Amino acid sequence: MTGVFVAIVGPSGAGKDTIIERAKAALADCDDIVFPRRIITRPTGEGEECISVTADDFAVAEDHGELAVSWRAHGLAYGIPVSARTTVAAGGVVVANVSRGVIAQLPDLFGESRVVRVTVSDEIRLARIIARGRETRDAAATRVARADPAPEHPVDLEIVNDGTLDEACAQLVEFLHHVRAVVPR
Repeated sequence: MTGVFVAIVGPSGAGKDTIIERAKAALADCDDIVFPRRIITRPTGEGEECISVTADDFAVAEDHGELAVSWRAHGLAYGIPVSARTTVAAGGVVVANVSRGVIAQLPDLFGESRVVRVTVSDEIRLARIIARGRETRDAAATRVARADPAPEHPVDLEIVNDGTLDEACAQLVEFLHHVRAVVPR
């Protein structure tokens, strides 16, 4: 039996974490859809419930095989706990925000994977990044200017997050119900 890893990708400030949190709440009664917390080398803050670790602790986790997938971006290290592989192997659906730079690796790591891209205008993204208060205006502008590391990678769903949060969340929830329905039981 195999489940599916659903990668939520898109540029910083597109609203990925907010959409994920809203979908997680909407799907709270679906025990086979799991939303693991990312492991990140930065303090926790508004917008994402993550596991904050030091750079040294992150390196140890990587060395000991405690991460299903990991990457570096914006001067930070990010990872998804290895429990995500166990959940997928057991037939569950795992939903996580990952870098566009790792999506080509996902089929080898998880078997079945799907990609949901979240997009929004650069103007809205810049405003959201600045509002988070984690970086300067110049650093935020650098994030917005970052080129898509996987522009040609096909996606299974694109959410253009320029409407309401409820609309964006409804698209993701509907997609996850569909993915869940096709997983062999």
